Amino acid sequence: MFLLFYDWLKDVIPGANVLRYVSFRILMATLTTLVTSMVLLPEFIRRLREKKLGQSIRDVGPKTHQVKAGTPTMGGTVILIAAAVSILLWGDLANPMILMLLFVLLTFGAIGFVDDYLKLKYANSKGLPGRYKLLFQFLSAGIVMGVFLTVYDTQLGFDHRLYIPFLRSDRYWLDLPEWLYFLFTLVVIVGTSNAVNLTDGLDGLAIGPSIVALTTFMVLAYISSAKLGTFDISRYLLIPHVHQGSELAVLCAALIGGAVGFLWYNAYPAQVFLGDVGALAIGGVLGLLAIFVKSELLSVIIFGIFFLEAISVIVQTASYKLTGKRVFKMAPIHHHFELKGWHESTITVRFWIVSILLSIVALASIKLR
Repeated sequence: MFLLFYDWLKDVIPGANVLRYVSFRILMATLTTLVTSMVLLPEFIRRLREKKLGQSIRDVGPKTHQVKAGTPTMGGTVILIAAAVSILLWGDLANPMILMLLFVLLTFGAIGFVDDYLKLKYANSKGLPGRYKLLFQFLSAGIVMGVFLTVYDTQLGFDHRLYIPFLRSDRYWLDLPEWLYFLFTLVVIVGTSNAVNLTDGLDGLAIGPSIVALTTFMVLAYISSAKLGTFDISRYLLIPHVHQGSELAVLCAALIGGAVGFLWYNAYPAQVFLGDVGALAIGGVLGLLAIFVKSELLSVIIFGIFFLEAISVIVQTASYKLTGKRVFKMAPIHHHFELKGWHESTITVRFWIVSILLSIVALASIKLR
């Protein structure tokens, strides 16, 4: 929003020219959501406790989780509010990619909010039926990608090709038909959203890798269109150039600040849970970011933890239906390690470490081509 009034502000406020710099707005977006989330969350938690609105725990889960029953949930609501405000203040609202990401953040958050609300209202862990969640997720993703590919595609010179990690972007790619690329993007957005949601089963488990992934995309987005004078960084690094891509770094920063503020209260033992409202929204945004910065295939590495969690559920379900046997003690896989005797905080920290290592590998692919 500040950028919309830049021409007026620069003549009225000394030093307002710093608003032109993405680096400054990245810093301010981070601080805005960090402070906002840490200020709002204590009161949010207190009010939920007063109204006795807490998480219902499934009976089929590890017995150690029963002590978590009644812990306030839907903490992701605060992240979404803080991030939306910060993005509106510091983001470039003339950038269609920012608007598309905001749409996914809020619509996927709304789907998660309804799911969480139904769980609290009826005091069970079922919530919104899975088929309806998927229907609304695909509908939201379809609207975003349909509008983006038909209205803004030419304006931004958006590239439909899929680039292969560790290979030069100017020589190697997969060129999909437009209809197939459209369907592929829907799977990426919805799949990532639900993978993050599946990961949200232990204190701090989902939000940690989310922060790492957002930080990775912030770097990729910034260098995808940044220039040092006339020096094009993306061309030098042989990565896809994304028109106005560096502006996406501001949105990443806003979510990182909110997520870090939330982690303060979500770390073991959690005072508040992320809830579907936060997990589905953050996951949806991560999926769309992977598309916008042309890292659809590279995201398999960046989302390694989320991918592992989702695959473990698919393998477990398929194995049980086909053979009547389970591959893991319990799925998602973090519960498997719990039942093997790993402490909850041990699993969380180790998954964080793996997530960091995978992101380092992903970032190394920038130069190793």
